[in-house]
Amino acid sequence: MLEDRRQTPKAAPATTANARRRFKRIHHEIRRRICLLDYPPGMKLSEEALASEFGTSRTPLRRVLAKLEDEGLVQSVHGVGTFVTDSDIIELAQVYELRVELVELTGKLSPRKPDAAYLCAFRDLANRSKELMSSRDPRAFTELDMDHFKLLMKLTGNKALRKVCERLYFQTKRIWIKSALAAAIDLTEELTVFNRELEDTIAALEIGDLIAVSNIQKAHISMSFRRLMNSATGGVGSPLGEKGDQGPAG
Repeated sequence: MLEDRRQTPKAAPATTANARRRFKRIHHEIRRRICLLDYPPGMKLSEEALASEFGTSRTPLRRVLAKLEDEGLVQSVHGVGTFVTDSDIIELAQVYELRVELVELTGKLSPRKPDAAYLCAFRDLANRSKELMSSRDPRAFTELDMDHFKLLMKLTGNKALRKVCERLYFQTKRIWIKSALAAAIDLTEELTVFNRELEDTIAALEIGDLIAVSNIQKAHISMSFRRLMNSATGGVGSPLGEKGDQGPAG
């Protein structure tokens, strides 16, 4: 009797793709909650509760937590559990410094010309930012900035660069909202600066100057770091670019 060599439909690739999408969705949502301080530093994450919420088993959830640990957002303690890490402007100074240098490459490596839909999305961000001037809500501002970052990353087709920039961005994101909630920075000033940045970026996008866009972002990250460092140190932080054991940040 001849063996039936007919292959079954390509269910395996579809299953793998679904698993990847599920992994990405869970990872992004937990990361978002950490960055918005819904999961504050020191909080123990319940694998059982998260697996139940996301409708998955513990095995894929543990892979998500392992990725978050690799990104520095959680720490696993053997026999105890997984805890949200803290973030500190002094400790992450060199991460800021690297962000300042890498963002300039987004306008040079595999640049993507923005289309009308992209410009419309950026203008929507600018409108949201202006509306925040009345409420000055730190959480809403943080969510806006995360949407802003994701939109900017679409301007480069270099996947490796996007991956590194994303990792570094989310490592430092909590520093700003912690400072805002502690009233250590002036939210009105932050929004004013951000609105101006968006206007300059839109002007550069309208003429297709992606180098200018990346330079605007470079200046924004550098100045944001300086304001946060000043609030943390009373204005005696190391200048950006200064060499030394505690290196600069941006």
